[in-house]
Amino acid sequence: MEIRQLRAFTAIAESGTFTAGALRVHITQAAISMQIRQLEIELGAPLFIRAPRRVLLTEAGEALLERAHRILREHDAAVAEIAELAGAERGRLRIGSASAMVSADPLPKILRELRERHPRAEVSIASGTSQALVHQILAGELDMAFVSLPVEARGIQTEVLSRDELVAIASPRHKLAKQRVVSVFTLAGEKLILGERGGNTRRLIDGLFEEAGEHPVVAMELSRLAAIKRMVEEEMGVGIVPLNSAREEIAQGRLVAWWIEGAQINWELGLAKLAGDYDSPICQTFTRICKQHFNSQKSAAPRQKTKASQGKRKRSARA
Repeated sequence: MEIRQLRAFTAIAESGTFTAGALRVHITQAAISMQIRQLEIELGAPLFIRAPRRVLLTEAGEALLERAHRILREHDAAVAEIAELAGAERGRLRIGSASAMVSADPLPKILRELRERHPRAEVSIASGTSQALVHQILAGELDMAFVSLPVEARGIQTEVLSRDELVAIASPRHKLAKQRVVSVFTLAGEKLILGERGGNTRRLIDGLFEEAGEHPVVAMELSRLAAIKRMVEEEMGVGIVPLNSAREEIAQGRLVAWWIEGAQINWELGLAKLAGDYDSPICQTFTRICKQHFNSQKSAAPRQKTKASQGKRKRSARA
């Protein structure tokens, strides 16, 4: 049973003849007769009684007419709703974020701009590890997510938004606070405060120690960067975090940062979604705003390397 057949059927029932019904749905009389014949074959019952000047509904036809009106109303309402969702105002967007730094600062600004363009949109936010959020995308529970890269799951495509480098952080009262560079061996001897397992950042860190053949002491595994930084400030251990996430605390003298000798651990933030998935207008807008925001951040960042960055390459002191 097809929508076009139901439209043809109701057109004939309401106009009283095949000719008038064909004119209403803008097809030939032969075409509308074929559609009704196919519909009657599928239903296994005649729908019309052919009288000399008009057609009459059979009992089956009367039963179908009521349902046909309901089906067509629902169909037309669905088409109208989808058309509205595809427009500029409405839409649904389910976002995940594995980065507390993104959730705290750029995301509210991005969402405010999104609301200006899609004022009636339904937006929801979820948090979790990169791995958990990718699983939610694959399960159809999220549309997009901010995750640390790389993502190795099949069926997921990603776009890099920003790049950073992982550094070790410590309290300025740490005995090695004046160091610029520390070795993996030294870090393995510290009480480490790291992000929870399941995130790509943690996998990068674990890979660093595995490659060096070291087995670090992980004193705490926390889900939030803010919690890691506060624990480090209180001298509970040493952390390893993206440099940009700790710039404010470093500038205020609440933390010190060490480059990790012989290691350049690049951290990338990306936007993940289903590969080849249909991009609704609100998803397109959100992606575009995210790119503009992170590109403007890159442009505003100072071009010159910090003294610490220069020292990383000039010095090879082993702590």
